[in-house]
Amino acid sequence: MQGIGNDYIYIDALKGEYPDYLEENKIPELTRKISDRHFGVGSDGLILILPSDNADFSMRIFNADGSEAKMCGNGIRCVGKYVFDLGFTDKKKLTVETASGVKSLELLIDKEGEVENVIVDMGSPFFRRGYIPAQGNPEDEMLNEKLESAGRVFVITGVGMGNPHGVVYVDDVNNLPLNEIGPGLESHPVWPDRANIEFVKIINPEELQVRVWERGSGETMACGTGACASAVASYRKGYTGREVTVHLRGGDLKISYDVENNNVRMTGPAKFVCKGKFYI
Repeated sequence: MQGIGNDYIYIDALKGEYPDYLEENKIPELTRKISDRHFGVGSDGLILILPSDNADFSMRIFNADGSEAKMCGNGIRCVGKYVFDLGFTDKKKLTVETASGVKSLELLIDKEGEVENVIVDMGSPFFRRGYIPAQGNPEDEMLNEKLESAGRVFVITGVGMGNPHGVVYVDDVNNLPLNEIGPGLESHPVWPDRANIEFVKIINPEELQVRVWERGSGETMACGTGACASAVASYRKGYTGREVTVHLRGGDLKISYDVENNNVRMTGPAKFVCKGKFYI
């Protein structure tokens, strides 16, 4: 499945009985194999759809390198589409447990009775270093911090969206050599758990253009939490209003920031691509 080009392989584990290949120590290698675009299916990672004691469903997300992530905005929309379209629920408002907490989804249904778009309550963004997380005084915000990568210096604003993000403002996102600068910024010592890096161009107060370097996966076509981090950082810097359209390489996301309650909502599509068997 894919959400504006951010594609994952989804495994239905809703019965709660893990087969041998989903034993905990085997998941990282399975993820690396299945995500390989030459020797596997090809994806930005692996997502398991699971039962939950605390929500309607739960999900686990693994990056293409086998590391586990806490949250994926595009991925959770696809989980909502999967469980509704395949008849696991008839709820149009449901909850999904993630490693960064329980998230609420509102499913928008097309005329064929299938999920077309999903509104996700992404929760609260964090600005203090201790919550992003980033090195330094845990009570301080990470604003205009200079980090070096590939011999260049970038000014970073840190935002936590259940996972760490570094937002960089540039005049031209299209010609950036992300394969050169992305790894160094992702793995900079300031990030104890590495970070996702967003390269943002301000188009106008209602629109952003963003390219994403995701930790553990490299450049992806889109990142839901990254779009939220970019929108929130841009509002706080006075570049945009509370509602923006974020243009990513795979498509657009609508982001709304409720400043009074420090809460972010994201709206975007979810699509099936294919289904089949993977021969381990």
